[in-house]
Amino acid sequence: MAERDAADRHVPVLLQRCIDLLAPALAEPGSVMVDATLGMGGHTEGVLDALPHVRVVGIDRDPQALALASARLARFGDRFTPVHAVYDEIPEVVERLGLPGVQGVLMDLGVSSLQLDEAERGFSYAQDAPLDMRMDATRGRTAAEVLNTYAEEDLVRVLREYGEERFAERIARRIVQAREQAPLERTSELVDLVRAGIPAAARQTGGNPAKRTFQALRIEVNDELAVLARAVPAAVEALVVGGRIVVEAYQSLEDRLVKRTFAAGAEISAPPGLPVVPDTHAPFLRLLTRGAEEADAVELARNPRSQSVRLRAAERLRPTPEHLRPGAAPAPRTSRSKSRSTRPGPRRPA
Repeated sequence: MAERDAADRHVPVLLQRCIDLLAPALAEPGSVMVDATLGMGGHTEGVLDALPHVRVVGIDRDPQALALASARLARFGDRFTPVHAVYDEIPEVVERLGLPGVQGVLMDLGVSSLQLDEAERGFSYAQDAPLDMRMDATRGRTAAEVLNTYAEEDLVRVLREYGEERFAERIARRIVQAREQAPLERTSELVDLVRAGIPAAARQTGGNPAKRTFQALRIEVNDELAVLARAVPAAVEALVVGGRIVVEAYQSLEDRLVKRTFAAGAEISAPPGLPVVPDTHAPFLRLLTRGAEEADAVELARNPRSQSVRLRAAERLRPTPEHLRPGAAPAPRTSRSKSRSTRPGPRRPA
């Protein structure tokens, strides 16, 4: 029952494209892929079905998602290992499992189908529920705590930076005024405040006017961008040479961060003017996609939630130079670096 429930509630986005990109790195028996955002397990199920010699380590911070995905994937036995962790902990998880490295990493970012569909989780502006929004409901502050305790200027910052909300100041003022009367507790209260806080003309365009506010709060509650900024370099470090990483992002802030991280790895980091580029400054990533790939009409018809997806992929060419490893001081960028980046040719099946 749980297995069917998970399958029915989640259609993995761009599944075949993800498999095609990862498969060359997972060709050898015993290859290991990390599904860093397991969710309902749809991508992992697709990989395990398509590549019967592969093992998948599935990471998720949401215990409920882990339980449902584990039931769905039980038929694969020890080819699937669930781990309760945040995905910036990939190196620690890999080390704890005694793996020298992995051949593939998949990240499907953002809120999951489970979290959106479970009204009581508080992620959806379309359903009334407690203001929670925690991906791991066992720890951390809730959206209600953020709304009721943050200073007005901090609310403005969150709405502006994480929601790209142009009416951030007006919405934050409404929130502060409302909480002076009584603490905010329900998603419907927040939706009403947002509607009241923006001009009437703006309410008629761009879908639900609360969309950006809910996105901003979710990112703040779960520290999503900071986690992602650590997770992508950490995932690259966990890859063996020849390993591949595929990332699916659903909003511009996430995609921009992934794009910059991949681009930095695909550039020569040596100062301009050197007659020979030392290996320590050669690109350590090869971009596998030309820009970000989007869902085509067939995918959109099959899975409407793929509408905003932006997929990027890269292959590890060599160990990361010491000066570019996570925690190292960033090397200065040069005007010549862009022209020397390792870019993909025309798109073809990987």
